[in-house]
Amino acid sequence: MIERQQLVDYLDQLLDSGRIKDYCPNGLQVEGKAQIQTVVTGVTASMALLEQAAALNADAILVHHGYFWKNEAPMVVGMKKRRLQLLLAHDINLLGYHLPLDVHPALGNNAQLAQILNVEAATPVLGVEPIGVLQQGELAKATPLSDIAALLSEKLQRDLLVEDVGIGAVTKLAWCSGGGQGYIEQAAAAGAQLFISGEVSEQTIHCARELGIHFIAAGHHATERYGVKALGEHLAAELGLTVHFVDIANPA
Repeated sequence: MIERQQLVDYLDQLLDSGRIKDYCPNGLQVEGKAQIQTVVTGVTASMALLEQAAALNADAILVHHGYFWKNEAPMVVGMKKRRLQLLLAHDINLLGYHLPLDVHPALGNNAQLAQILNVEAATPVLGVEPIGVLQQGELAKATPLSDIAALLSEKLQRDLLVEDVGIGAVTKLAWCSGGGQGYIEQAAAAGAQLFISGEVSEQTIHCARELGIHFIAAGHHATERYGVKALGEHLAAELGLTVHFVDIANPA
């Protein structure tokens, strides 16, 4: 059991959230019970996640994608009203950490993706803010793109979009989880032979072909599943909290 503010302070310090300018508030987004023992973690604070948290008698929900995004309509109506109504009715705290959870060097989405890929010596690509949002690293040996894609598909449990630009096997790669496809030019400039992100835009494929860099879109949800899971496991081990990771399937 932990006081709500103690948990918020712990997470803020662990993820160094105060130093990162983000598109949403990081930390406590909806206030619930003052005492927290049971936490549900998940990628996005969807209604499906909230309902499962309520069924598990959660005191708090911890997500990567929370609420109150920049340029979001401020009115509490429709879907937003129903979500907040459920949280308040069950007195459940909602905590969200977006970019701080992407960039954490051990628990972050990008760090967890590096482990899945068996990347050696992962480091941030310099000049890209916040530090850690775009990572680079090397494989132990030159590996065919098809082998990397097969491993990633197996680990992430989803089909991938793979653009092979015909440059052969990969030793150096760069990656950014979620909607990071816009970093492909920085990845190529850093010398990567492969860039992996969650999403793809129409222009991403043209950039890959013209820059001569392989590209894989592995899914926004799939590439950001493991940071919040790792964070929850950390809280269970370090603070003795009861933590349930709930994965709400999402093909995006």
